[in-house]
Amino acid sequence: MLDHLPDIDLRQMRSFAIVAEELHFSRAAERLGIAQPPLSQQIRRLEAKVGCRLFDRGTRKVELTEAGRALLTTIRRILLDVSTGVEQAKRISRGDAGVLDVGFPATVALAILPQVIRSFRQRYPDIELRLSELPTTPQRDALRAGALDVGFLREPEADSTLQMETVMNERFMAALPSSHRLASRETIALSSLAQEPFVLFRRDVGPMFHSRILGLCGQAGFTPRIIQESLEWQTVVSLVRAGLGVSIVPECVVNLRLKGVTYHPLAASKIRTSVVMCWRKDNRRTALLHFIDVVRKVTRNQAPPA
Repeated sequence: MLDHLPDIDLRQMRSFAIVAEELHFSRAAERLGIAQPPLSQQIRRLEAKVGCRLFDRGTRKVELTEAGRALLTTIRRILLDVSTGVEQAKRISRGDAGVLDVGFPATVALAILPQVIRSFRQRYPDIELRLSELPTTPQRDALRAGALDVGFLREPEADSTLQMETVMNERFMAALPSSHRLASRETIALSSLAQEPFVLFRRDVGPMFHSRILGLCGQAGFTPRIIQESLEWQTVVSLVRAGLGVSIVPECVVNLRLKGVTYHPLAASKIRTSVVMCWRKDNRRTALLHFIDVVRKVTRNQAPPA
């Protein structure tokens, strides 16, 4: 079907639409900023391409033919679509519209993400944020593949294809059942948990974070006895509440506010866990740069943890 379309350009369409509005070649030529003879030639060429008369040209007036009226409806729609499309392209190029794919782990949703989303939507309401809740390893793979524009990764491994910027630093906390013998203490010496069973976040979806916890336990003189791992922090904390074991969690998990669980800073430990905003080095989309700028402003205004 496309092979048989007449070769009509936008200039001819616009000229036809203006003549159809004015029904007067001299006035139409004046609006178009051209002389009347070239305009008349454009319309004749258009009629030749379409294969029928579009105007009845009388001595006193010009009128659209029935075929001309039918074509005018379509051409007006085409011109409007083109104008809308051009404006949309300009807005996307400026970063004022489009779609941005954002990955995040559950812990970031408990911390800075809500404020980032609110701030971004206030400033750029026509950019759609497609949010994907993913742990660190799947996010890294999606960023590498181009399926995500930006992600928030906890303790990511170095990657030469990704730009990385730390946006959160928070304490490690011991999560204990409320009935635990140490639950009344303000801080917990990690060595006091050496004989406890542990519930931890799965190693395969956050290997560096998992290693950091093992390293903390190693510094405290023991290797944790892990009896259960989970993909979700909600599940980890729920299992702690059930008395299955204790856990080491990032501080923002406290915001789950699950009854039956207490959280305690680790005594004498200044080691913190970081969340890093990552994006491909070759991704130069303006919408992405706007998002990065919003995240920087939000995190700059966050009070440092005590």
